Amino acid sequence: MKKPLRPAEATAAAAAAVVTVVLWASAFVSIRSAGAAYSPGALALGRLTSGALALGVLCLVRREGLPPRSAWRGIAISGALWFGFYMVVLNWGEQQVDAGTAALVVNIGPILIALLGSRLLGDAMPPRLLAGMAVSFAGAVTVGLSMSGEGGSSVLGVALCLLAAVAYAGGVVAQKPALSRAGALQVTTFGCLIGAVLCLPFAGQLVQDAADAPVSATLNMVYLGVFPTALAFTTWAYALARTTASRMGATTYAVPALVVLMSWLALGEVPGLLTLAGGVLCLAGVAVSRSRPRAKAEVEVEVEQAATTASDPEPEQVA
Repeated sequence: MKKPLRPAEATAAAAAAVVTVVLWASAFVSIRSAGAAYSPGALALGRLTSGALALGVLCLVRREGLPPRSAWRGIAISGALWFGFYMVVLNWGEQQVDAGTAALVVNIGPILIALLGSRLLGDAMPPRLLAGMAVSFAGAVTVGLSMSGEGGSSVLGVALCLLAAVAYAGGVVAQKPALSRAGALQVTTFGCLIGAVLCLPFAGQLVQDAADAPVSATLNMVYLGVFPTALAFTTWAYALARTTASRMGATTYAVPALVVLMSWLALGEVPGLLTLAGGVLCLAGVAVSRSRPRAKAEVEVEVEQAATTASDPEPEQVA
């Protein structure tokens, strides 16, 4: 039985998950800006290069070494699928379909993570997790349909977003075992570096696009690399190492709700009632999926307290 997290560690993991979700939501706003000036492959390479440089500096400062050999398989697979392939096809897909359709298709990712995690990692599928995912997915569908524009979809775009969802799920499930052998910063840094190397064929296009792109688009690309990639993927790995892939995947259902809020605040795009309702469903589903039955939580606390008491020396008897 896995030892329950101590309160301080559980709080830190929850905070890391929140940072990840908020920064990934902000990425949608930046992608809309940078994607108008950069092609999908060039944007992915620029983002990954910026992220790899930021992570490399942090690794040097912290004197992080190479990950152990046993972690490289998971790092390589997640780097190729999630950092490389996912970012290219998602950028491409969002040029073919409207944002609502893209969000709807990509949000099958957490469901795939739960299925793969159960099959390959032995993750439990408690009723609360399944119920929360169902509620959140209904919210994602509501947000997607409410934000979809007429005639904005294509078969190619939907197929690309579907491939992105599959790559996302495969990358998360491959990353989970690596985090039991290497640190979150190591896994993120070398996964990002592998993704950047695989995107090197787009280097020529990146140079050409950068020469013509406005400064705002380039700054958005750098922002995507430093914050939603370098920082958010590291906080994601930290939280993932302390919970199941299925539960972390369900947490990302909060992203559509936050995208709606950020678009409202940053872009002045006032959401309709249907969009707001979908966002509320997304958040409610995440809350359900992250919760635990009260009885189970109390038992875990009692077990931990008993273990602590047993390890303490008995008080001296006073004559």
